[in-house]
Amino acid sequence: MSTKKITITAIMTAVICLCSLITIPFFSVPFTMQTFGIFLALEILGAKLGAASIGTYILLGLVGVPVFSGFGAGPAHIIGPTGGYIIGFLFTAIVYLVFESLVKTGREITKWICRVVGLFVCYLIGTIWFVTVMGINGKSIDIGAALTMCVLPFIIPDMIKIIFAVYIGKLIKKYAVKEI
Repeated sequence: MSTKKITITAIMTAVICLCSLITIPFFSVPFTMQTFGIFLALEILGAKLGAASIGTYILLGLVGVPVFSGFGAGPAHIIGPTGGYIIGFLFTAIVYLVFESLVKTGREITKWICRVVGLFVCYLIGTIWFVTVMGINGKSIDIGAALTMCVLPFIIPDMIKIIFAVYIGKLIKKYAVKEI
């Protein structure tokens, strides 16, 4: 792997970390700019390096660097109710990896399907995790309530963040990062 690829991957990890710190408390799941950072990394880096960037972000948080929302860090943050959404980001990259051959065809509709599927895979993993952890903690919650708290209020803002991430990512690729 070239120095350029390593550097850009590290920069995108830093962008994800910074985006996670932009937090607005909202029910049990905070509103953050993480989704923007994740999709910007995937737009600029592609699936493999994007997954490396996301994985590095998660590892930084696991070892205690306060990069999760609200300056959270450590394994307790991952195994908490909202940790599944963080793990879901990695699965978003896996969706990109699965769809990468289709995404490279240049068809914009295929790229958008991949983005939306990636987001909803993140929602799925995060919501199942949320319901499970809340049940383990003695605060049983049904899937409908979890969706109302953890997914429905975030769909439109997350889609807007993805639109901006794609737009900014394309500009960066055009003017700053010609090839990765």
